[in-house]
Amino acid sequence: MDEALLRSLTPSVLAVLVRRGADFAAAEDAVQDALVEAVRVWPADEPRDPKGWLVTVAWRRFLDATRADAARRRREDLVDEEPAAGPAPGVDDTLQLYFLCAHPSLTPSSAVALTLRAVGGLTTRQIARAYLVPEATMAQRISRAKRTVSGVRLDRHGDVATVLRVLYLVFNEGYSGDVDLVAEAIRLTRQLAAQVDHPEVAGLLALMLLHHARRDARTRPDGSLVPLAEQDRGRWDTGVIAEGVAILQAALARDRLGEFQAQAAIAALHADARTAEETDWVQIVEWYDELARLTDSPVVRLNRAVAVGEADGPRAGLAALAALDDSLPRHTAVAAYLHERDGDLARAARLYAEAARKAPDLAERDHLTRQAARLNTRRRH
Repeated sequence: MDEALLRSLTPSVLAVLVRRGADFAAAEDAVQDALVEAVRVWPADEPRDPKGWLVTVAWRRFLDATRADAARRRREDLVDEEPAAGPAPGVDDTLQLYFLCAHPSLTPSSAVALTLRAVGGLTTRQIARAYLVPEATMAQRISRAKRTVSGVRLDRHGDVATVLRVLYLVFNEGYSGDVDLVAEAIRLTRQLAAQVDHPEVAGLLALMLLHHARRDARTRPDGSLVPLAEQDRGRWDTGVIAEGVAILQAALARDRLGEFQAQAAIAALHADARTAEETDWVQIVEWYDELARLTDSPVVRLNRAVAVGEADGPRAGLAALAALDDSLPRHTAVAAYLHERDGDLARAARLYAEAARKAPDLAERDHLTRQAARLNTRRRH
């Protein structure tokens, strides 16, 4: 490979990138990346047009770096944002994109997956985890959705129910995942609530606010998780809780119950209890019954088993859990908790350790590992 040729071409390639609109520093970095790639590739396959090859590769590197920098700045902006109370600002293009991705030519599940990937900023792995399917399955679903909409005009909006589902999943992933998307999900749901007079839109907004109000108490300074029963309720944002409860009450008064209103009602009962011991678990079980009727979701039934264990005792919770598939995410962690409540510390410790190995993220894995260690220490003493 002719290194002298590379050196001689560098100024002209740099000039091309600057003329195309790249700032000098970014163009210089991109050209250096292209030169490194040339050193790797050219000895085996030197191009017929070396300058054209370098321009093409350098321009691609510049575009990749520009997109990555824009995405990073947006993530940093979202971390700094806090959802403000009150009416939403004017409509922006983001919510419009959510509706366009929920195109009628797609099935609801495909529309949700495509929107989460293309607009919501989630990875295929995060979306697959939310849907409880393998990552490869979700990748195929998203690819099919892209092919479907590639040949149609995006001039017909999807329905509100699909957009709500997307916003809900974005909020859930932002609340517990690797990327902070909570503020953006709340902002967009406020906008949707200002545009669409529907109790389920209000229910979703109430649900988000009630969960977000507890956010500061969910982790310790070292990043470890704090279970709901152990959270410092003085750190809960009472103003946000009051707003969420008011929105929920107005929605429930319309007597058109949906799953987001039912979930928000459960969150409101937790928020209403001054201490963990004062939680109205009997009423929470009743709301889980309504939610299970509306969704027939195994995850809802898993959470219901915990509530039954609190309302009627751990044996009743274990009986409810026995009816569920033990491959469900967090099934083992729930079993560990209920066995601990029932006094079987040895079995609970083993289950906590097993649940830690299955945990989807580091914070949850560390929490479950500490639970197992705590019980093992208690047994030794």
